[in-house]
Amino acid sequence: MASHRVTVVGHRTFEVEEGEKLALAIERSGFDISHRCGGKARCTTCRVRFLSPEPPMGEAERACLEEDGELGNYRLACQIRVDRDMEVEVLMRASKQGWDPGIPLEP
Repeated sequence: MASHRVTVVGHRTFEVEEGEKLALAIERSGFDISHRCGGKARCTTCRVRFLSPEPPMGEAERACLEEDGELGNYRLACQIRVDRDMEVEVLMRASKQGWDPGIPLEP
């Protein structure tokens, strides 16, 4: 299976297997990204901003961001499957919010 390089600004660059959820990959790299709803595209705490070309957006992510009036402001790492090299800025760290990351993410 192919792998891609993911860079988290202010953290590091690491290899990720193609198809892995971005939020899970970021968490496995040692970065405390928030995911309060466990990857259901409901809480919007796994916010990332892309500094590289963005992957396509799925319907669950689009619906959540539209409902919250946030479409175009950030992406939800729990809904993104790594399909290319990516450079992202994580916008909500659990430690800076004063909570644990959230419900464990499913692969």
